[in-house]
Amino acid sequence: MVNFTVPETIKTARILIIDDEITNIRLIELILSGAGFTNVYSTTDSTEALPLYNSYKPDLIMLDLHMAPPDGFAILEQLKPLIEQSGYMPVLVLTADVNPRAKRLALAGGAKDFLTKPVDRMEVLLRVSNLLETRLRNSILEDRVRERTQKLEEAQIETLSRLALAAEYRDDDTGMHTRRVGVLAARLAKELGLDPAQVALMEQAAPLHDIGKIGISDTILLKPGKLTTEEFELMKSHTTIGAGILSGSSSPWLHMAEVIALSHHERWEGTGYPHGLAGEDIPIEGRIVAIVDVFDALVNERPYKKAWPVADALEEIRKMEGRYFDPAVVKAFFKIIEYHQSTA
Repeated sequence: MVNFTVPETIKTARILIIDDEITNIRLIELILSGAGFTNVYSTTDSTEALPLYNSYKPDLIMLDLHMAPPDGFAILEQLKPLIEQSGYMPVLVLTADVNPRAKRLALAGGAKDFLTKPVDRMEVLLRVSNLLETRLRNSILEDRVRERTQKLEEAQIETLSRLALAAEYRDDDTGMHTRRVGVLAARLAKELGLDPAQVALMEQAAPLHDIGKIGISDTILLKPGKLTTEEFELMKSHTTIGAGILSGSSSPWLHMAEVIALSHHERWEGTGYPHGLAGEDIPIEGRIVAIVDVFDALVNERPYKKAWPVADALEEIRKMEGRYFDPAVVKAFFKIIEYHQSTA
């Protein structure tokens, strides 16, 4: 006789039973509850499989194959993409069908194991426990990978943010320009109706718009007078340098930062750089940061200029509407500026 005790670590796992025979369900529920499982849900209505999966979020599904439509094979087909997204989510098939073809179809549909009816108590507990322990180990591993990935991304963010500050300190000794651009760009993105995830990314990504300046000589970057044509061409290359630094990442944050670095000097009328894009061909992220960057540069002192009064800077932005800047973005920009001034 096999001596087996269900591990405490899996007794609270969520188990969903789908079988059109209530007697089968009651027997399995009795076996599971007798072994200490405390979170078992069941249904005889196979049409509830997908809604229950989404609401109950099971750790294990015990699924009968031969039911009124949708049968177990159809349910496996419905659940397969969802199960694939969730990592390891086991399906234990309940069946009296010992036909090898049925087993192959179930395995191809995503089933992980089989229980043959009529079920044996010890076999139920062993198979259920094995599958749940595998899921638990997989979940722990996924959590560790997720945690390490998050730490790596945070390290990336910190490293690149510090690079951006290093570049900014060269012509803004407070280092605050990058932070202000991030905050204001996020407000503008929200006013324009970008989704919350994009707004959050904008606040992180926009400060890297000028990271390419680390590749520009101080004799050009800090020159107090007007740049020569040759010097200006070199200055313009900070967009492509920045995009090159940020390119090739799978991170949404770095991808947005790359887009911004490359496009924030494009002009609505098509006379900007580096690619001379016009209108809505310019990414919305670049159109947003273009206005914010110019405004912040105007109202703050730099080695080559005095700070402008806010009213003068706003008037300059207004003059650039439809030429340098997207009119819709300008309209939204004035809304957030007016709100900020009214609450200051």
